[in-house]
Amino acid sequence: MNRPITILDGGMSRELMRLGAPFRQPEWSALALIEAPNYVTQVHREFIAAGAEVITTDSYALVPFHIGDERFAAAAETLARLAGTLARQAVEESSRPVRVAGSLPPLFGSYRPDLFEAERAPELLTPLVTGLRPWVDLWLTETLSSTAEAKSVREVLGDDPRPLWVSFTLDDTDDVATIVRGEMAPTLRSGESIATAVSCAREIGAETLLFNCSQAEMMASAIAAVRQIDADLSLGAYANAFVPSNKEGAANEGLSDVRADLDPESYDRIAVTWVDAGATVIGGCCGIGCAHIARLATTLQPA
Repeated sequence: MNRPITILDGGMSRELMRLGAPFRQPEWSALALIEAPNYVTQVHREFIAAGAEVITTDSYALVPFHIGDERFAAAAETLARLAGTLARQAVEESSRPVRVAGSLPPLFGSYRPDLFEAERAPELLTPLVTGLRPWVDLWLTETLSSTAEAKSVREVLGDDPRPLWVSFTLDDTDDVATIVRGEMAPTLRSGESIATAVSCAREIGAETLLFNCSQAEMMASAIAAVRQIDADLSLGAYANAFVPSNKEGAANEGLSDVRADLDPESYDRIAVTWVDAGATVIGGCCGIGCAHIARLATTLQPA
């Protein structure tokens, strides 16, 4: 681990719940943004205190799937602007440099590449990009299930000069152990190969390719697969802590159970395998909290 490691934050939603913020479906993490934005700022502050060098705007749930068509049409840009403002406020309070990543989410439901509508994507992405643009240092389009979703983001961003990080979610609905053992190749939830993801990242000019919101144990396999194809592409990973499930439907239709065995120490041990495989950007997704990020910062950025 002699390469510099960038530490990301963790999942916003469970930290909002931990603090007692308003939280329910279908609004998910957007509810606190709408009703009690001080909680969002507090989560950002706590992730920074834990060691995060990049914090992610609370804009993941700013899609019709969560806030409804009517509210999205009326307030998506305003809410995105608020999400960017809160993240920037937390960064400006920090005594050390921290960057703001503008989260651009899956537009039609997480884990559902079959629902993606390319012709509608610009209409939904544009207010998010417009609202976030004044506040972010980089763009993070995350939890994407297909390369078509990533290409739509590049189309809307156009020639925006800020770095674009693209993060795909991996198919973990089958036996993850077969992937870990090398008996099955990891794929995106669309079924597309890792090679296709790499080609897409290069095509859209992504600075960093990441994998997120999948089982922690399989991330190293995906990172290693990328490294066999491309020795130079910047790579990252941030897993979720969900109990493995092969259920159908969008990931955030309900509140998924969190693994009892993925405490900060266990997550840290797994994250080290991602670094060994070639990742240099490490953080956490759903269910990975401030304590996990603090442990990663201690291990991966020793004084």
